Amino acid sequence: MESRLKKSLNAGGRDNRAQEDDSRKPPEEKFMTSQERRRMWSEEWTQSALPKVPTMPSWHLCWLSTTNSYDSIDKRMRLGYVPVKAEEMPGFENFRVKAGEHVGFVACNEMLLFKIPMDVYQDYMLQVHHDMPNDESDKIRVQVEQLQGGQDSSGRNLAEVEGDGLKQLSRKNVPDPVFN
Repeated sequence: MESRLKKSLNAGGRDNRAQEDDSRKPPEEKFMTSQERRRMWSEEWTQSALPKVPTMPSWHLCWLSTTNSYDSIDKRMRLGYVPVKAEEMPGFENFRVKAGEHVGFVACNEMLLFKIPMDVYQDYMLQVHHDMPNDESDKIRVQVEQLQGGQDSSGRNLAEVEGDGLKQLSRKNVPDPVFN
C-alpha cells in the first residue's frame, strides 16, 4: 500500500495524550534536584569559560580581566604580574592577541593570562589570607577579653563566652600555610 493512503495514528500531526501530559506537569515537578542545583552552583564559581593552562615551574598563573577597573591590569603589573607570551605556552598559539596593546600575549575573550614568581605569590597570599585574618582575630580576642567582667548600668555582664571559640582565635603554634 502506498504511504499516502496509509492511515496515520497521529492524524493531522497530533501527538498522543501521554506526550502532551509531559508538557503539562505542575511546576514543582520541573524544579531542579538538589544535585543539579549544587552542580550549577559549583559551575558558577569555576573557570569553565576559560581554557585550563598547564603549569609553569616557579610561576603562578592566573587570568586577569582587562575590563575590571578596581583590579586593573596596571595594578597587578605593579604587584609583579607579567603577561604570558604565546611562545611561552605551547598549544596556545590560537589564543594569541593579534592586534591592540596586548599583541603576542595569551588571551581569551577579555581575559589575559598573567604570571607572577611563586615566591612573590606566596608572600602576597601569606599576607592577605593568613597574616591579615590573624590580625583581625587578635583584635576580636582583645575586645572580648576587655568586655569580659564588664557590666552594663543594670549590672548584667557585657560579654559571655561559650565553648572554646575564644581559644581558637589564638594563633600560637599555627604554621604558615603554603598556597598552590
